[in-house]
Amino acid sequence: MKWLYLLLRLLVGLLFIFSGLIKANDPQGLSYKIQEFLEVGELHFLYSYTLPIAIILNTAEIGLGTALLLNFRVKATQFLVLLLLLFFTALTGYTYFTGYPKNCGCFGDCIPLTAGQSFFKDIVLLIMLSFLLCFPKANKVAINFRYAGFNCLLSTLIAGGLQVYTLNHLPLMDCLPYKVGADLIENRKIPATAIPDSTVIYFTYKKNNQLIQFPATSFPADFSPQTYQFVRREDKLIRPGKDMDPPIKGFVLSGETGIDSTDYILQLPAVLLVIVDNKTNLEKSFESLDLLRHTKTDYNRIPVYVITAQPTAVRKLLSSTKFNGWPVYSCDLKAIQTAARTNPTIYYLEKGVVIRKKAAVDY
Repeated sequence: MKWLYLLLRLLVGLLFIFSGLIKANDPQGLSYKIQEFLEVGELHFLYSYTLPIAIILNTAEIGLGTALLLNFRVKATQFLVLLLLLFFTALTGYTYFTGYPKNCGCFGDCIPLTAGQSFFKDIVLLIMLSFLLCFPKANKVAINFRYAGFNCLLSTLIAGGLQVYTLNHLPLMDCLPYKVGADLIENRKIPATAIPDSTVIYFTYKKNNQLIQFPATSFPADFSPQTYQFVRREDKLIRPGKDMDPPIKGFVLSGETGIDSTDYILQLPAVLLVIVDNKTNLEKSFESLDLLRHTKTDYNRIPVYVITAQPTAVRKLLSSTKFNGWPVYSCDLKAIQTAARTNPTIYYLEKGVVIRKKAAVDY
């Protein structure tokens, strides 16, 4: 019993640390995922709090996972882990039973899990934690770690520091479809492995005041427009499709005329994209952009395009600056949030392939 207790304690602790670290690598991504849950209840006024919530959740996972491993303040730690796990299970359960959002982001974008896998994972963790709570006397194989409290505090500080770094720069491990080496042209296409929905068309007709339904492939032998009166047509889903969504969605670049110029820009031999959500964040980065403008590299001969969700405001802002010659293109905000985890994020592309990707502050 005591060895089983030790094994379960280590498993729960390690899974919490691993899950927290994966999401701490990209806290902004978790923030956007939380916003998707808030959309369900139309709680849009809480959007500004999602990033602090994401940081707290990630830090709590890592800190509590460390406390479990070190057997620190056992009762308090297990109680807090239970509360956090019940919260996660409620979210994954909602996703599993309603289908929205498509995934809960339990392991971030690096290890995408289906709703069913996420929910099952949390149920298993709850069972393991329940064993720890029900058999506290089995906690006999415990190494007395020196400075366990200090190490738990240190782990939370490291978790917080990691998230501050990634928020100001970029995730250390880029798992997005815009990462270095990615082909944005190909990633905008539906995968070759995609399987479309399988549907069957059914018609309902009225004959002698009776409703008769049959598939489009099997009309009645006595069918004629004189005896059958059309009522309705239904498309019934027999088998849902798979992988029908391209890795990159919504990345459509439009200029002042509103014409889709995405293919033209991505097919250029070389191009710099300054991707930013709004004019305020762009204005704060003028110093970095000026360094980019004067860099003594091949960048001086490469066209620069500003991609934003506020094209009108950004054009007005740039019109009175040294960046006036840079064309401004509009793009969907969610696509920008995925492509630019820091604002702005600068891409160097060659025929749609990401060669370099940096936060503006790193220039």
